[in-house]
Amino acid sequence: MASKRSLATKLGVVAGFEAPSAALEQYPTPPDLAAHVVHLADLHGDVDGRTVLDLGTGTGMLALAAALRGPARVLGIELDRDALATALENERRVAASAPVHWLQGDATRLPLDVPDPVTVVMNPPFGAQDGNRNADRGFLATASRVAAVSYSVHNAGSREFVEAFAADNGGEVTHAFAADFAIEAQFDHHTDASRDIDAEVYRIEWA
Repeated sequence: MASKRSLATKLGVVAGFEAPSAALEQYPTPPDLAAHVVHLADLHGDVDGRTVLDLGTGTGMLALAAALRGPARVLGIELDRDALATALENERRVAASAPVHWLQGDATRLPLDVPDPVTVVMNPPFGAQDGNRNADRGFLATASRVAAVSYSVHNAGSREFVEAFAADNGGEVTHAFAADFAIEAQFDHHTDASRDIDAEVYRIEWA
C-alpha cells in the first residue's frame, strides 16, 4: 500500500472548480484531507475490491483518491455538468488504473442501482449557506440506503447530529476525527486569500 503522503502528492494535480457555485457550496476537497480519508478507508478494508461511490463528487478528488487504491470500480455522482467535465480531465491527469464512471445526477436521489458491497466517500455541502441548512442530511440518507460503510466530511460540531442520524437509520459511527479544511478565496464574500476551517470526518457502518 502506498503511503498517505504519496497519495496526497498524486492528488496534487486535481483541478478545482472553474466557476464554483456558492449556493452549491462548491469547495474543493484538499488533497491532504482526501488522502487521509481514503487511506483510512483502505486500512479498514473498505476500498480494495469494492465499489466506491462518491456522492457529490465535484471535480473528483475523493473518487480519484479511491481509484488509486484498487477498488473494483468507482462511481462519481455530481449535479453540475461543468464540474463533471473537469473531473474527467482530472481522471486523465491522475491516470488511475481502476475504472471510474462519472454520472450527472442528484446524489440525494440516486439515479442507479449500485453493485454490492458499496463504500461511500463524500464531502457533502455543510449547509452553511442560507436556504441550504441541513444539506448533508440528504447525502447521509443516500449512504444509509446503499452503503455498507461510509466516510463523510462535515462541519465542526456535527457529532451529535451525525450519531443521532446514524442510530435512527440503522448505522453506527465507528470512528470520528477532527480535520482542517483549507479553503482558498473564490467568492466575493471571502476576505482572506485562504483560511482553514474546522471539519470532522465520520466512518459509519450501516446495517
